[in-house]
Amino acid sequence: MVLLLQLNGDLPDHFPGHERRLYVLTCRRKTCRRRDGSVRVLRGVRISESPAKDRRKTTGEAKSKSASSQSQMKTVTSTNIGESIFGVKQVRSSSSSNPFSTSPPSTTTTSPFNLTSASSTNPFSTTNLPPLSELASKPAQEPISAADLPKTFASAVSLNSNPTTYGLIPSPEPWPQDSDLPPPYPLYYLVDADYETLDKVSYDAPIPRQTMDIDEDGGSTGQKEDKDVYESTIDKTFQKFADRLAQNPEQVIRYEFKGQPLLYSKNDTVGKLLAPSHAQNAKVAAGQGPGGGRMPRCENCGSGRVFEVQLTPHAITELEAEDLSLEGMEWGTIIVGVCEKDCMPRGTDLGRVGYAEEWAGVQWEEVKEKR
Repeated sequence: MVLLLQLNGDLPDHFPGHERRLYVLTCRRKTCRRRDGSVRVLRGVRISESPAKDRRKTTGEAKSKSASSQSQMKTVTSTNIGESIFGVKQVRSSSSSNPFSTSPPSTTTTSPFNLTSASSTNPFSTTNLPPLSELASKPAQEPISAADLPKTFASAVSLNSNPTTYGLIPSPEPWPQDSDLPPPYPLYYLVDADYETLDKVSYDAPIPRQTMDIDEDGGSTGQKEDKDVYESTIDKTFQKFADRLAQNPEQVIRYEFKGQPLLYSKNDTVGKLLAPSHAQNAKVAAGQGPGGGRMPRCENCGSGRVFEVQLTPHAITELEAEDLSLEGMEWGTIIVGVCEKDCMPRGTDLGRVGYAEEWAGVQWEEVKEKR
């Protein structure tokens, strides 16, 4: 797959300490055209250690307060409450003898490690060993091999039946040669960003059209039927899309985190999924999936997804300006939905870069109508 867009998506107001990048990739093979998965989106994120340090500092202050309160409790409980209330002092024994013993305490003790004691025998003494002449006359013993040892229970009932599977992590595959990769698109830098130019256009007003009266008797009825048929064939969603882009002809991407995407059509799968209803015409919310009429949830953390960026057809014109073939990209727009919490991919440590796949809604160009 080749890169279509690499976007710096840092949002310090929403996600302080997060470094975000969005990558939109596409497949250039003929067999990939108009197929699900031919356009993929990756979100790279790295969370710096400064927010985590602030959280640890706050937690440390809370722990120090708890420790000081515990030390105060220990100071209070160290005093004998019985002495302070009843005035009776506790009698403490000065001897360390056993208070439950029936025999009088012994004044002498015998240490088993005392070499001068007659009642104990030193197990490490060399006086009990045989003479060296007898040790030299005995034949040398053969070492015991591991095969002669009895099989232990741990080795007999081992959970790791195949140790080679859980060995060292294999080395990553080498990066393929440039000749094995598909040809990339030309490199462009997006340096200018501005708000869209919008004119107030009403799509509910009657569309003017030229008419010609042929029959005076049935002319009015025929014109009314023709007008209804003509207006029913117009896709107002696509008309809004075309008029918006006509006012911004140099636009290649539209960006607004948690904004509203501009749909190419409302009749395809993506259009039916994201088209706002009459009760919801402001933002695209994230829900359980196609059954709920919203973007699919994040597979990494389960949170909802929101709109962030979309590519416009003028991006095709710029990327395929040097391509003289007739076979090129055939999408009308690519809509990118990301995790609303900018979650860290699983298994990624703090300060490391992790990658998570996000949702890409591709609205393909309608070939039949040839707009």
